[in-house]
Amino acid sequence: MSNDVNAGQHDNEIIAWRRDLHAHPELGYELPRTASFVAEKLRAFGCDEVAEGIGRSGVVGVVHGQSTSSGRVIGLRADMDALPIHETTGLSYASTTEGRMHACGHDGHTAMLLGAAKALAEARNFDGTAVLIFQPAEEGQAGAKAMCDDGLMTRWGIERVFALHNEPGLDVGRFATRTGPFGAAVASFKITVDGKSAHAASPQAGIDALLPAANILIALQTIIARNVHPLKSGVISFGSLQGGKPGGTFVGSSELRGLARWFEPEVRDTMHRRIIDISEGIAASYRATATVTFRNLYPAVVNHPAETALAVEVARTVMGEDSVDPDHSQLMGSEDFAFMLEQRPGNIALLGNGSTAGLHDPGYDFNDAAIPYGVGYWTRLVETAMPVQKSWDRSDADHF
Repeated sequence: MSNDVNAGQHDNEIIAWRRDLHAHPELGYELPRTASFVAEKLRAFGCDEVAEGIGRSGVVGVVHGQSTSSGRVIGLRADMDALPIHETTGLSYASTTEGRMHACGHDGHTAMLLGAAKALAEARNFDGTAVLIFQPAEEGQAGAKAMCDDGLMTRWGIERVFALHNEPGLDVGRFATRTGPFGAAVASFKITVDGKSAHAASPQAGIDALLPAANILIALQTIIARNVHPLKSGVISFGSLQGGKPGGTFVGSSELRGLARWFEPEVRDTMHRRIIDISEGIAASYRATATVTFRNLYPAVVNHPAETALAVEVARTVMGEDSVDPDHSQLMGSEDFAFMLEQRPGNIALLGNGSTAGLHDPGYDFNDAAIPYGVGYWTRLVETAMPVQKSWDRSDADHF
């Protein structure tokens, strides 16, 4: 463990913030308590500017270094929203709101960036400006895009942008990232199958909408295996199949909902086309009809080379050479930080959460042991990306 991590004198305070956030989860853009909590802390730290309501409910804190002569500006992003999941951890600080919990660690992300904000505002050991971005609605509602659309990058002149996400299964104190495509793009799709309801005793008088829907669900799993190049990646997954109710009536309409994920646009196009073709064809074979709605949600997460090299360099100073994986495998999970990476060069990396329950699991909890590593990474990143320029003195003449 490096000195950057050992120097985390505010660790217990940050843990308390994290657990307070965990106990009071809020969803999507509706983050009144969370956003106020963040803004109040940033003001208390002495940030040079605190702006609220960016992208509806995002918060931005600005910290200038001891000098801004370099003109450099970098953005550091954390997400704030929770998930509509019932928590089963039984922790003393478990969610106090039924059906909501921080099941993806955004409470930890927010707390770590607050810890870094405090450290940066106290030391100001850099030349430039750090823009601390606290984002709403990462979970499926594109809060990153909303903040960008609200002028995030241009208003504060952000040149590069960085993010961290915790990773269950990766040891605490370990760091992983990669250059290029890292997280998958994602789209949602809905397939509505329409038939004709009838009494179950008279099947010839109706068209059962559940039977073609069930066959469509199975058949769509052949798309990746038989339509996508074996060396390219794609995933089609279903979240629900709904229709009818218990009783003696054939279902007249049913609905399937799912997600498609990919890296290359041609894979997306193939999946989109084949979902429509297969669904319509199977439905027609049962005398039913199928209507497909396909909606792009997040683009692929693409890390930029120079910024990824910087992230790796900084992580090695904080966590140690052997604790950093600079060429981690691609992930089929999605992240709306992709929208920020479309506007500015940057990097998102994984921070180990240890042997915990997985993300979006009702038994998940962010690992507080990861906090000093995240705070150390953020502060060292700012100081490395925007170093203080040493004054020239007489002794420098020896170097000329």
